[in-house]
Amino acid sequence: MTDPVVKATALRKCYGDLCAVDGVDFEIGRGECFGLLGPNGAGKTTTVKMLTCALPVTGGDLTVEGLSVKEDPRAIKYLLGVCPQEVNLDPDFSVVKNLVVYSRYYDIPRAEAEKRAAELIARFHLHDKLERPVEDLSGGMKKRLLLARALINRPRLLVLDEPTTGLDPQSRRQIWQEVRDMKKNGLTTLLTTHYIEEAELLCDRLVIMDNGRIIEQGTPRQLIEKHLPGGGNLEDVFLKLTGKHLRDE
Repeated sequence: MTDPVVKATALRKCYGDLCAVDGVDFEIGRGECFGLLGPNGAGKTTTVKMLTCALPVTGGDLTVEGLSVKEDPRAIKYLLGVCPQEVNLDPDFSVVKNLVVYSRYYDIPRAEAEKRAAELIARFHLHDKLERPVEDLSGGMKKRLLLARALINRPRLLVLDEPTTGLDPQSRRQIWQEVRDMKKNGLTTLLTTHYIEEAELLCDRLVIMDNGRIIEQGTPRQLIEKHLPGGGNLEDVFLKLTGKHLRDE
């Protein structure tokens, strides 16, 4: 792959004799949606934390846009947009203030921050909640606000950590459509999810991790054709490789 946005080579994270991530290699191409799948304890969260510079690397190399997470963590953070699984919006702030205040982490001038916030609020259909406290929002609205916040700095790489967990089907489909639109606009995305259908629908390529290692990677179609040539789906592939149902994790 030429000019990957993310490149991991022999990446490791160990705690004494226990290696949560044990020598993984992967690349994320520009403009693609790349998925990380695996049961609990597989190493997904640890990998994401190293990528977002929240956890130091034990061994190997990990770069984002050619910058090393070991040497350039601050510069990398400026390139990332992170939508966490947990809702960590500021409950004391309104919808718009959550966006404007967050923009200060990226040294975005106030006038520009307010302009971007207005655009994102319109895009994610939150205009009627503009000055409302976040506690007044539904679960789906909070997730949309988290996604808007992750885009305030116009990132090179968007990290979506289980973005639809706990949402009703309609809210989940709304988030899916937003991810599709971002893909059309060329935004590179890393997705972790506990929903097989989400990975199959959104991911251009994905890796399946177990026990800290990558046990398979490819497009959803490639994995199905390789492991279940007689017919099946991505969930059947996951079960065959890990012995577990992802949705039960």
